Amino acid sequence: MERLERILAWGDVRKEILFLTLSAVALGCSIAGISPFPFDMAWVAIVLCGVPIILEAVIGLVTAFDIKADVLVSMALIASVVIGEDFAAGEVAFIMQLGALLEDLTVAKARAGIEKLVRLTPRTARRLTDSREEVIPAEQVRVGDRLRVLPGETVPVDGIIRMGQTSIDQSVMTGESLPVDKGVGDEVSSGTVNQFGAFDMEATKVGEDSAIQRMIRLVQSADAGKAKIVGLADRWATWVVVVAVAAAGLTWLVTGEIIRAVTILVVFCPCALVLATPTAIMAAIGNATRYGFLVREGDALERLAGVSDVAFDKTGTLTLGTPKVVEVRSCSPDHDRNQLYAWVASAELRSEHPLGKAVVNCYRELGTGEPVQPEEFQMLPGRGVRAVVEGKALIAGNEALLKQNGVPVPESARSAAEHCLAEGCTLIYLAVDGVLAGFLALADTLRPDAADTVRGVREAGAEPVLLTGDHANAAHHIAQTLGIQTVRSDCLPEDKLDWIDGQQRAGRQVCMAGDGINDAPALKKAQVGIAMGGVGSDIAVDAADIALVNDDIHALPHLLSLSRRMMTTIRCNLTFSMGLNFLAILLAMTGVLNPVVGALVHNAGSVLVIVNSALLLRWRKK
Repeated sequence: MERLERILAWGDVRKEILFLTLSAVALGCSIAGISPFPFDMAWVAIVLCGVPIILEAVIGLVTAFDIKADVLVSMALIASVVIGEDFAAGEVAFIMQLGALLEDLTVAKARAGIEKLVRLTPRTARRLTDSREEVIPAEQVRVGDRLRVLPGETVPVDGIIRMGQTSIDQSVMTGESLPVDKGVGDEVSSGTVNQFGAFDMEATKVGEDSAIQRMIRLVQSADAGKAKIVGLADRWATWVVVVAVAAAGLTWLVTGEIIRAVTILVVFCPCALVLATPTAIMAAIGNATRYGFLVREGDALERLAGVSDVAFDKTGTLTLGTPKVVEVRSCSPDHDRNQLYAWVASAELRSEHPLGKAVVNCYRELGTGEPVQPEEFQMLPGRGVRAVVEGKALIAGNEALLKQNGVPVPESARSAAEHCLAEGCTLIYLAVDGVLAGFLALADTLRPDAADTVRGVREAGAEPVLLTGDHANAAHHIAQTLGIQTVRSDCLPEDKLDWIDGQQRAGRQVCMAGDGINDAPALKKAQVGIAMGGVGSDIAVDAADIALVNDDIHALPHLLSLSRRMMTTIRCNLTFSMGLNFLAILLAMTGVLNPVVGALVHNAGSVLVIVNSALLLRWRKK
């Protein structure tokens, strides 16, 4: 940012505050007519605050012919000095620098929630080699290294816990306020903080691939200067400079009073106009960060404000992305549901299949105990498993496996199974000693807040749409549950692209929310792409304009409303700043305003624009 670069060139923010303090004291002495030196004390403000402005204007003109606010401010400063209005020149310089400092502090506050990720980047790691522990720089960790993390330390890289139990503060990455218990086999992310017990972990993602580094890359690309509407404001500022110079020259020729011409230059500085957009965008980005969104480009929020459709992927976006046991159906009076569930969990205990693992995990979550270790076990790829548990011969798998082993499916069981299949479930049948005992139905469960999110999107003025690669039964069941009217199922990546392209050619703007590699083309094609940054693939995150760090989609309606509120704020800022400039120039041409009062009016407008933008930092629709 230009203003921050200027501050850094002269020192840090504390030096800027010191200069402003000395300038304020000097201007006070100038008003009182006190000066221990043979010159007006206002020159202190001119030198400390005005010289940096003039230097920046000259450098911009010489290196890039960049005509912006500093050019007109410099002309006003020099003109005021030439006609002997030293106090006016000092006041203009002082208030301009004060406005610049307020802008910097506003922008810094807006970015603070994101940039703390950079400060939390782990510096060192404890690597275990041959039973010896050594502290090394975090960037030297390699995939497969064994690391130890002590209580209170930051996790250096992404990995899996191999030994130990602990609780992790994941608020930096997920926004969760409470620590999360972790044990052997659980994943941990870099940048999170170990709260209690020490643990050993195996590194799985290091360096630029780690979670914290990926988020930092998103942070670094969050640049409000990329917004299209910022360029529009800059172009207006250039024309304002031309109009102001022409008006000042014409007024001087007609009235013969150079002080009126100088006043016009002072009041027509387009600072409020230039500040109107970037401060609003950065404040909105800061607001979005508080709700778990990382905005990669400033114009993403501008584009989001015009969205008419929000297309959702199903798995991992509206749903949790992991299968859960949703129904246990017994088909025999000799076996109750609990016994049936326990047998299937025991049969699947050694299975490597995702559905088998899901059954075991769901059974453990019940808290009724551990599955019984099978006495015999055989994996049957593509069909299921065969096991002996407590002397019972169990077959758990699909209907083809039952048919292969001569196990008939009664009509009553088939009817119940078809009902579950119609809702998009996957079935695992269980036969005990050659007789069908029942089945388990597994499905990808909806996120708890999915229905509220869809309703909130519609209330925010956009139409929710479901685009999924799942088959029609599952897609329409989810859509009906959530109240989504438009559904496209069995979608390949190119099908999602074609649908978005068709909507855009029809004049509608689409926002795509997804998490998988197959969503990446659609995320890129859409007017705005929002990726699930936690469970989503790296490719999906890189293709999106906005990443949702904590995968908590309930804040999506807030983001839509925030983007529209941001555009309203920008329009109000632009209208106010232009109106104030033209009113001030009319008053200056008629002699109502002098350079001193003109500087106060002009810079008060800039401060009001900044304050109005800063209100976005805490804005939330009631």
